Amino acid sequence: MADSMAEYLQSDMECEGLLECIHGLKELDRECFQVLVESEEPLTIDEVADKVDRERSTAYRSIQRLLQSGFVQKEQVNYEQGGYYHVYRPTDPDEVADDMQRMLNDWYAKMGQLVQEFRDKYDQQPVAAEN
Repeated sequence: MADSMAEYLQSDMECEGLLECIHGLKELDRECFQVLVESEEPLTIDEVADKVDRERSTAYRSIQRLLQSGFVQKEQVNYEQGGYYHVYRPTDPDEVADDMQRMLNDWYAKMGQLVQEFRDKYDQQPVAAEN
C-alpha cells in the first residue's frame, strides 16, 4: 500500500485496489469477494473457506469485513424441519460503485476544505521584516 497520495497516483492500481484504498480491506477479503462473484449461487462460510483454502474462522472474519463495507449481502436459508443457515452473495456492482463514488465525493469535499484551511492559516502569517 502506498504511504502518500502522490505514491497512490503514481502507482499502477487496478479497480480491485479500491477495496484496499477506500475500505481498508485485505488481500484475503479480495479473494473471498472474487470467490463470491465467480459463484453462480450464494455460498456458506464453509464453502468460501474451502475455496480460499483458509480456516472457517478466518474466512468468517473476512466475510464480516465485506459485509460491513457493503460488498456482500447475507441471506438466511431456512430448513424445512426448523433451523437455518446463512449464505453470502456479492452486492450489485452498481450499488457498490455508487457507494464508493459517494464516499470519494465526500473525501474530495473534505480535502478541499482542509486545503482551504491550510491556505487561510498560512496566507495570514506575517512576513519577517528585513533589516
